[in-house]
Amino acid sequence: MTLRFHDSATAATRDFTPLKDGQVSLYYCGATVQGEPHIGHVRSALAFDQLTRWLQVSGYDVTVVRNVTDIDDKILVKAEENTEPWWALAYRFEQAFEDAYDSLGILKPTYEPRATGHIPEMHELIATLIERGHAYPALDDSGDVYFDVRSWPQYGSLTHQNIDDMQAAPDADPRGKRDPRDFALWKGHKEGEPETAKWASPWGAGRPGWHLECSAMVTKYLGTEFDIHGGGLDLRFPHHENEMAQSQAAGHGFANFWMHNGMVTYEGEKMSKSIGNTINPREMLELARPLVVRYYLGQAHYRSVLDYRPGSLTEAAAAVERIETFLDAATPFLAPQEQHGRLRDLGALSSRSAIPAKFREAMDEDLNIPAALAVLHETVRAGNSAIAAGDGKAVAKAVAAVMGMTDALGINPLDPQWQQGSGSEAELGALDVLVRAQLEARAQARTEKNWAESDRIRDLLGAAGVEVADTANGATWSLKK
Repeated sequence: MTLRFHDSATAATRDFTPLKDGQVSLYYCGATVQGEPHIGHVRSALAFDQLTRWLQVSGYDVTVVRNVTDIDDKILVKAEENTEPWWALAYRFEQAFEDAYDSLGILKPTYEPRATGHIPEMHELIATLIERGHAYPALDDSGDVYFDVRSWPQYGSLTHQNIDDMQAAPDADPRGKRDPRDFALWKGHKEGEPETAKWASPWGAGRPGWHLECSAMVTKYLGTEFDIHGGGLDLRFPHHENEMAQSQAAGHGFANFWMHNGMVTYEGEKMSKSIGNTINPREMLELARPLVVRYYLGQAHYRSVLDYRPGSLTEAAAAVERIETFLDAATPFLAPQEQHGRLRDLGALSSRSAIPAKFREAMDEDLNIPAALAVLHETVRAGNSAIAAGDGKAVAKAVAAVMGMTDALGINPLDPQWQQGSGSEAELGALDVLVRAQLEARAQARTEKNWAESDRIRDLLGAAGVEVADTANGATWSLKK
């Protein structure tokens, strides 16, 4: 097994070997919580959720860090516009992001640090950069501290740019800078800004610069060198370029791989509120089930542009329904202990052993999701052919493979995550016990030819949203879609 990922820093796809045997450390940029999440935010989180899941299927113990930027110029501006405390606005939108992530089955990170909780670590990093000659307090006594881009010859290496071709950093008044491209590590408190939005520092009261926040947080949780740094393509410059420069200038190895996901467009055009061609996760979830939205957002290669157009969710729904229809039709061919209430367990057990080699090859080669989905749907078609032929052994093999592949992608239709109102695994287990008791009573009634009682139990279950199917191996049940 050889995993290969595209590394933005080298602009090449290369073999992936973790720094620690059997363990992978992954950091990806989370939200700047200034407003509601948009599709780009969710697509990025989903891309790295897919990466995490595949690393886990591949046998790695994965530590995931996703930050929350809860202090930033944009947050202060939005809070002032809303006449709302900046910290209240930030927390409100942080919860909106969490709701969107949860709705789409995005795994919780191992750690999710907030910028405001890591000010001491940021001070320490700034002091190191000043000591090593790569940062300086502003020349205008504003309390700002800047990274000296000219002091670091490798600046621009992530995005393969020449420093003289770069635009000025717009994050602070250029009067205090040695070079207009120098970027802010610490921003001195300005008149009119909230008193709650400043922290004491050796350089004056103020708040951290955006780029500094991420470097300080990832170092705290993953160390000075880690495996993968991810984020949206729009973050490569200046954010990730600046992160890499300041961290390496401080003497850190930092990220071994840089992975960036592509953008989302609307009928081939960049989404823009001004021209009215935007759609957000909440709107998508009003148009389709969460499972369908996840399938749609995760179906393209993570590095490619994902183009939304009217009808996209309908197509995704059709693809999901083909998988669901196969699993429903396959249930009567399985042994009783493997039927609907047990299929979820079957998928978990088979995810490593039953996944087809072609699916593994696609995922191992830079997470080639389109090729992996092609294998999934090919297996569904083969399973349907086996059902038509009455080949129970081939059906069971196809079911195990489909369960393994959909588990790996986070789109298993039988996962409780996607069962509306179904609750937790424990709740489903309790429901299974109750339903099976009713089915046993119904079976006894049928043995006694008490058809009225049999129908009564079936109707009772149906009214509760439980579908009953009579098979050669006995009755099975499922929740109505």
